[in-house]
Amino acid sequence: MAPLKLTSKNLSQIATAGKAQIKVPSYQRGGAVKEGIVHVGVGGFHRAHLAVYVDQVMQKHGVTDYAICGVGLQPFDATMRDVLRSQDHLYTVIERSAKGSLANVVGSINSYLFAPDDREAVIAKMAHPDTHIVSLTITESGYYYNENTHELQSENPDIQFDLNPANEKTPRTTFGFLYAALVRRQQQGLKPFTVMSCDNMQKNGSITRHMLESFARLRNPEIAKWIVEQGAFPNAMVDRITPQTAPADKTALATEFGIEDAWPVVTEPFMQWVIEDQFSDGRPPFEKVGVQVVKNVQDVEEFEKHKLRLLNGSHSAIGYPGQLAGFKYVHEVMEHPVYRKFVWQMMQEEVKPSLPDIPGVNIDEYCNTLMERFSNPTIMDQLPRVCLNASGKVPQFIMPSIAEAIWVTGPFRRLCFVAAAWFRYINGVQDNGEKFTVDDPMREMLQAKARTGGTNPAELLSIKNLFGDDLRGDKRFIQEITTAMEEIARDGVLKTLPKYVD
Repeated sequence: MAPLKLTSKNLSQIATAGKAQIKVPSYQRGGAVKEGIVHVGVGGFHRAHLAVYVDQVMQKHGVTDYAICGVGLQPFDATMRDVLRSQDHLYTVIERSAKGSLANVVGSINSYLFAPDDREAVIAKMAHPDTHIVSLTITESGYYYNENTHELQSENPDIQFDLNPANEKTPRTTFGFLYAALVRRQQQGLKPFTVMSCDNMQKNGSITRHMLESFARLRNPEIAKWIVEQGAFPNAMVDRITPQTAPADKTALATEFGIEDAWPVVTEPFMQWVIEDQFSDGRPPFEKVGVQVVKNVQDVEEFEKHKLRLLNGSHSAIGYPGQLAGFKYVHEVMEHPVYRKFVWQMMQEEVKPSLPDIPGVNIDEYCNTLMERFSNPTIMDQLPRVCLNASGKVPQFIMPSIAEAIWVTGPFRRLCFVAAAWFRYINGVQDNGEKFTVDDPMREMLQAKARTGGTNPAELLSIKNLFGDDLRGDKRFIQEITTAMEEIARDGVLKTLPKYVD
């Protein structure tokens, strides 16, 4: 039988048509529900994360006032608009693991607005009384956040355009839309909606608050004051690997599950969301579907520290040495028995001792879950994705664990090996001599320092916005990283690695 096009009228047939079982929404949609969430930036991660949690709240708990209206601000969002509209805003989430694939049709996105078609419609939707939350996955660049000054990039041409009162009804940036909608809500006597960042950034809520407040202050200090006093910007930690959808994924969905979906989402079974319970105008019962709702930003930061140092730190350990050694995928690295042991021992012996205890969280179980996720052969997570923008990652994911080990004279040999491998990786040459592209905003400076320094780490460690004096001034660290750099340069990663495994 030919695959069925994913539409509302075909849902009952889709549920039974494929070779494998598939879950479909049984809850009401369309005009029967209220759209309490407006989400800006409907990409793969949103559709595999927040939209899935909302789908579960609607399916399992009968919630009808928090369906999602998706919003696309950029011209490239036209494709998402067209696909979702052609499928009654339904799409499929394919969860893949070594055990096999599961597929669920998600219906929590109830409508979609494409801002270039009608910017006024987006402002009006955000300002509507039914809207309680405006959520964001707009990537770091969408926040116009200057990482050096920690201030809004107010000189950016798009921000300048939106700051002009003459353009209030035709904004370009997320902050232009948020500001215009919040002004209307204040005029109507409504509460500000919660602005909920779902981007994978530390202190995402605090950054969003500061950027929007800065924007509003440049427009109208009274509006800025109202937003800060009555608005809410919860900090959150998000986690789910969501690779880019490939044509083969659509084919497999049609073959195995009997569904014709123009843009399914492929992801892993694991999903995590820790969010601060700071909402200005209500929220869905997220905790009923596995979301870890915590009291304050400090609680979020403790979960975040676990993730950054264990998950992201291990990704660094897999990525930079792994690419030097010639691996292509994360799971391939984990299939190497010595490498697998190295990652586990780094987590257990060098990272875990510096982590806070969180009630109800078993760190060893989390480590085991990470090892299972890293080993998932069906996600095909590519090392270049893991290695992307290392200058913003290694100083956050690896160096803090080293710094704390320096402070307590703890073990850090494996962490130093990872840092040394990154210093070698910067040159863009694998151990076998093959060249690869280093994708990093600081690439030119890093490569110049790496060439000058050779196997001496002093040149790279002199970059003060990446490395602190606690690293540069510690003899034990300098000796350990220098030894690792020399051994990797002489023998390569795979011959050096056994020296770092007990």
